[in-house]
Amino acid sequence: METEFTPWASLAGGLLIGTASVLLMATLGRIYGATGIVAGVFFPETLRDWAWRAALLAGMAAAPGLFWALSGQMPAVQVPVGSGLMVLGGLLVGIGVTFGGGCTSGHGVCGMARLSIRSIVATATFMLFTGLTVYALRHLTA
Repeated sequence: METEFTPWASLAGGLLIGTASVLLMATLGRIYGATGIVAGVFFPETLRDWAWRAALLAGMAAAPGLFWALSGQMPAVQVPVGSGLMVLGGLLVGIGVTFGGGCTSGHGVCGMARLSIRSIVATATFMLFTGLTVYALRHLTA
């Protein structure tokens, strides 16, 4: 399995996530944790709380269309596993988010920027298990 190295696309994505995180904190005083944002759409505290979350998710959903309009092609997405493994992965992420008190964007971007020990430990755990998973998939399975 080969992974395409995309430094410019990765840099652009990181800049967009960082900018969105800073703007959300500056305008609404909220942490940018994608899983918490999605959960808040389904279980909002207030109508105003639902509105900003829905707007943010609508922007995420519209971004590939904007990319297509500007470049003439859809972003390339390759998923090297079947639907069953994707569902299993989603369930495992949901369990991890619940026990970890947040997701990679909340801990890795916002929590680490605030020097939260909990977020630093969570992010180190994410990275460790990501590395182990990649190693297992590339070297222990064929």
